[in-house]
Amino acid sequence: MEFDLPKTAAAFIALIALGVVGTTPMMGTGTVLMMVLPSMVIFGLVVLAIGVKHGEYRATH
Repeated sequence: MEFDLPKTAAAFIALIALGVVGTTPMMGTGTVLMMVLPSMVIFGLVVLAIGVKHGEYRATH
């Protein structure tokens, strides 16, 4: 399966939504939206960028 921008965005949003919905019953909604969601998005973007760069490296070497 090739990942293009729409597939990658859909998978990213689905994982973030699953994490937010999964942690909401344990913590308050305000806590999840103010602390958990932003940290998950930032960490996800960092990991995605590292993964893309690693994939580019593997494709050229």
